[in-house]
Amino acid sequence: MSSRTHLPINGEDVHFDLFDSRVASVDPGELIGYTRAGVAVRAVAGAARNTLEAWIPEENDSVVIQRVMQMSALERFARRVAMKTQTRSTPRSGGVGVSLVAKGGAYAEDVTANDDVVLRTQKFGTAVRVAEEDIDDSLADVINVKMIDWSTAYAKALDNAALGVTVARGVSGAAFDSVYYILTQADASTGYAANANRVQTAAGALTYANLSAVVGKVEVGDYWDEFNTVVIAHPSFRAKLREILDTQNRPIFQESSNGTAGGGQAPTPDRLFGYQVHWSLGARGSATVSSAPTGNPLLYVANRQFLIMGVRSGPESVFIDGRNGLAALTDESILKMRSRRAFALGHQGAVAVLEAIPAV
Repeated sequence: MSSRTHLPINGEDVHFDLFDSRVASVDPGELIGYTRAGVAVRAVAGAARNTLEAWIPEENDSVVIQRVMQMSALERFARRVAMKTQTRSTPRSGGVGVSLVAKGGAYAEDVTANDDVVLRTQKFGTAVRVAEEDIDDSLADVINVKMIDWSTAYAKALDNAALGVTVARGVSGAAFDSVYYILTQADASTGYAANANRVQTAAGALTYANLSAVVGKVEVGDYWDEFNTVVIAHPSFRAKLREILDTQNRPIFQESSNGTAGGGQAPTPDRLFGYQVHWSLGARGSATVSSAPTGNPLLYVANRQFLIMGVRSGPESVFIDGRNGLAALTDESILKMRSRRAFALGHQGAVAVLEAIPAV
């Protein structure tokens, strides 16, 4: 229901419809009346403030995504599993045995246990408050700079959460059971013995034998796949690799004249014993999730198909304009960025870790 009223605007009566209070307020651009001359009058603001609260996924070719893929080993190499809920169960086969069958004999039935691994989503996010003056007056693209800064920190934190945290999920805010934690624990369901696939260096020293041993632990297992095996290592291993010498004090890992590791045998990207290497700043021990971990450097050899990453949403961002709502009192806009991820290790036999013990 509505009625008509007349209000003077600029010396001219304007006809308006008075809407029933039970009817929702008008939206911007909606027709609300006419002048005597028949000119339409439309609303310039609605009841709901404009906060741009719809999260905007970053495009696959955006600078943010490119930066994340460059910095994060998990975003680049892990097997991605789409998630539509907070948790997802991924079936895990225990394998099937084989035996000889005599003529007319009965087949032996496989009794290998099967189970699953559970992916649980964790949100990584940050809000950045930016004064309107800094946006308007700065020659730099403040918003994009902050988004790139966040993407770098997110990539390192995600890798650290999945690879380097030394405690169980939920302890000290740990997002997942990391690969490092899993490899240090016994698992009756898979028959894995604690620390079986962990190699540690002597204090401050990395040897050729250490590298061979950690690669060998994966190569002799049922989960080795030459074409899916990757090496994920903290960049501090680069110097340690250069310092490994033979009995004649010559570097084991030679560089070519253009700086390529392996005497020109290993083209970009870097390779170790033929396996592709990704350098990750998150591959370092930490008692809690950190974008700047300070614990022991870690080097992983893994079948990437058993590094399982659940993708719920993001990376994505939302810009809340400081000209609207309560933020208008401070002229400060808020940039929020987030990504929701889950992680689980498919099987301990698919991965091994080399832990560099710093010199005392």
